Amino acid sequence: MKPSTKIGGFRAPSLPKREPPELVPSEAKSKPIRVGFIVGPTGAGKTSLAIDLAERLDAEIVNADSRQVYRGMTIGTAKPSDEERRRVPHHLLDIRSPAKPLDVAEFAKLARAAISDIAARGRRVLVVGGSGLYLRALRGGIFRGPAASPEIRSRIEQAARTHGVPYLHDRLREIDPEAARRIGVNDLYRITRALEVFELTGEPISAHQARHAFSSREYETLTVGIRLERAELYEAIDRRFDEMIAAGLVDEVRALIEAGFRADRPPLASIGYKQIAAYLAGEMPLAQAIALAKQESRRFAKRQMTWFRADREIVWLDRDGFAEQAWRLFGDFFANIETK
Repeated sequence: MKPSTKIGGFRAPSLPKREPPELVPSEAKSKPIRVGFIVGPTGAGKTSLAIDLAERLDAEIVNADSRQVYRGMTIGTAKPSDEERRRVPHHLLDIRSPAKPLDVAEFAKLARAAISDIAARGRRVLVVGGSGLYLRALRGGIFRGPAASPEIRSRIEQAARTHGVPYLHDRLREIDPEAARRIGVNDLYRITRALEVFELTGEPISAHQARHAFSSREYETLTVGIRLERAELYEAIDRRFDEMIAAGLVDEVRALIEAGFRADRPPLASIGYKQIAAYLAGEMPLAQAIALAKQESRRFAKRQMTWFRADREIVWLDRDGFAEQAWRLFGDFFANIETK
């Protein structure tokens, strides 16, 4: 079920109308593709800013939100509305069943294919999302690591069923505090991979990633970030979740569970969905589920900002007039194709 209107967050003011910079496809073909990135925490207003910019820049949007790739997860992920998708073509939305989690390597492969297709048609590319690892991998490649071990993964999954996912996160914190800081307490997929890499190599995954340094560059990039004062961001997050409930999030989660998707496995075991699933299972009243979902969303936003602050490539937009700032930055970035 799709909401009839855009779900909350901070809305960017409309950009002033003026002609976009001229694209020169023949020149662009001989040079690395230029890709713009719009990042920021959940609820900051990335979608509305990106759509306004994409219309002005003759751009298409590549989704880099790790949950918006899944069909049926629409309201709880604040996907762009049907009207917004008609305004601007979007890629990597609704491409997978929740039964088939998408890992970062596959995301990067699909995103690169989308970027190549967009550029080949003479249009510009904006990558938009709050999944820091997805964005970093797309900008600079990924650390692939050793092949998966079914035996180790089975053992870790059994421990999760017996002791709970937070127990595994505690184990990860003991062996790799840096990875534990970046990975959510209930992110079973990434916790499992980090523990698996440590067991296979005897070295923390964060050490492997540091050596890799995400330094394999395919594109020329500009990354801008949206940040709000904490109180304003938290207010936007709370308001957005109330709007999700009003738009039918409970029915969306119920439909997913009735379709056979497990609420204790990713991607349903994520913020918003797991709390509403607990309410539907009779484990808590709806008001408590909503309060917990808001609390987890605020904590997640804080973790996102911790991640993004460590990224020196991000050009942060000032709170006042950030739409016009973004237009100037991306207008210059995409216009200057012939020379740096």
